[in-house]
Amino acid sequence: MRDDILNTAAEMFLNYGFKSVTMDDIAERMGISKKTIYTHYSTKSKLVLATSHHVFENINCGIEQIREKKQNPIKENFEIKRFVIHHLKDEKTSPNFQLQKYYPKAFESLKNKQFELLDNCISDNINRGIESGDYRKDMPIEFISRIHFVGMMGIKDTNLFPVEKYSHAKLMDYFLEYHLRAICTPKGIETLEELLNEK
Repeated sequence: MRDDILNTAAEMFLNYGFKSVTMDDIAERMGISKKTIYTHYSTKSKLVLATSHHVFENINCGIEQIREKKQNPIKENFEIKRFVIHHLKDEKTSPNFQLQKYYPKAFESLKNKQFELLDNCISDNINRGIESGDYRKDMPIEFISRIHFVGMMGIKDTNLFPVEKYSHAKLMDYFLEYHLRAICTPKGIETLEELLNEK
């Protein structure tokens, strides 16, 4: 039951936003009483925290499966991007903004987890790209990893990038290309251009 609540809440929060969805909405969707949800999660804030971590863990598992393939590091970036967009949906509810505004503790907790994952993922990707000759040598890897994280968080800011003007998927496209063009060698740029043309 606990997992069913998490899965239903995750789907509804991502589709309609953390603020918009009530405990009543979740109970109605599941065909259970609100009391059953409160048995497992005593407040909505606790459910939001558990749900955001649940979604993060699912995405983390998917990313790890992609990384285990040890494919070309540029292609790996594109595959991870597609996976994340598919799982987070491209809705106009700005779940990240709502989480930050209405559930700051959950937001900060999630942000710390995201940084650990992204820092490890990007650093490993860059090291492999340098070895394969796709990325430039002698780059400040820690700096690039951190600036990448700041950029990924920045494009979620709906004040800077209003949803009416920019879809989340388009922003991720722009940002990934921007990131890769900054670190690729001529060899890597060729692979990047091929992948962009395939799209």
